[in-house]
Amino acid sequence: MGVTVTVGEQDAYLARVGRAGMLMLPMITGIGEQIREWADELAGEGITALSWDPFKGRSTDNATREELSGMLREMDDDAALAEQSALLDYMFGELGCDKVGVIGWCLGGRFAFLLGARDQRVANVVAFHPTVPSDRPPHHTYDAIAEAAGITAPVLVSYPSADAAVPNADFETLQTVLQARTAGATFAQYFPGADHGFSDKSRHGKDVNADAFRLAWPQALAFMKSTLA
Repeated sequence: MGVTVTVGEQDAYLARVGRAGMLMLPMITGIGEQIREWADELAGEGITALSWDPFKGRSTDNATREELSGMLREMDDDAALAEQSALLDYMFGELGCDKVGVIGWCLGGRFAFLLGARDQRVANVVAFHPTVPSDRPPHHTYDAIAEAAGITAPVLVSYPSADAAVPNADFETLQTVLQARTAGATFAQYFPGADHGFSDKSRHGKDVNADAFRLAWPQALAFMKSTLA
């Protein structure tokens, strides 16, 4: 089981085991039960997991998704990236990690691309159903699809064909950008009929989402382990 730690002026969820680590960037749930379970699972696989808290103590444990969505619309890209960079510093510094990757879901998947493009220290970038629409909402300062070109680490992106937040054409553009990089392998997972957020167990009442995650997660774990080895 992980613990809450304070890094500078922010709190984060830490499940610590060793010198290989993953910075976790949550979806709209914040550091809710689902994210904590994944952090604990990564620790069980020998990977130290540290989760950024996008909503400062609010999560699906104590807030509605509608409330969290409202907070998301007020989020500043630069402020969020600064917090995430500080957590990377903490993992390489205080936690003594030798290699650290970044994994994000939905909004966190988008930030995984932005952070990976800015910080060449990351050993991998994993993005589950990243919220990277080309028609950017007002709070998206940066174009994550375009910025993904700057990532030099290996990337794994997992996309559901029925993603209502990101059209298939945008995923195709993202793939083109990633595969045009001169450094960093690209692994793409594509799940026909699965929904945005399919990895969240709250969506596993639909077989297509549960089946997609059952296939996707072991591959992502293997990718993280191989790139952190």
